[in-house]
Amino acid sequence: MEDKRQESIKKVNDLIKDVQVAMLTTIDWGVLRSRPMQTQEAEFDGDLWFFTSTDTHKTDEIEKDRRVNVSYAAPDSNTYVSVSGTAALVNDKEKIEELWNPILKAWFPKGLDDPTLILLKVSVEQAEYWDSSSSTVVQVVGFVKALVTGERADGGDHGRVNL
Repeated sequence: MEDKRQESIKKVNDLIKDVQVAMLTTIDWGVLRSRPMQTQEAEFDGDLWFFTSTDTHKTDEIEKDRRVNVSYAAPDSNTYVSVSGTAALVNDKEKIEELWNPILKAWFPKGLDDPTLILLKVSVEQAEYWDSSSSTVVQVVGFVKALVTGERADGGDHGRVNL
């Protein structure tokens, strides 16, 4: 069972490791709200980490409903990942320092001294992915073949993993 979990974690890590911006979806009084979030340069181990501020609307939303979705898109490689899980707001100075990158000063000008700086941790429960990283030429040939033969086009590798 643990081997299967580690295999799933590796698969998700391989698919999202080069995607710098993800879309985080929260629930706001029954309405889904999405916004871009900078993915932290930490190897995926079953949890995703993002920096945020305690005075944002998304932190209020997460306190009301911890269910979230994080989606990753890498159109250049035809890779897409949808991650579902639960979010938590984490005010752990050691973890904040571990994940801190000076580029984040663009959003948090006071840096590590910003009193509103906090981490958003997403504990991943399930991920679904679509990966058709073969070349565009191969995809076009497959698409044309599907049109001519009437058979369904091969969409590449698709799967769902539970963590």
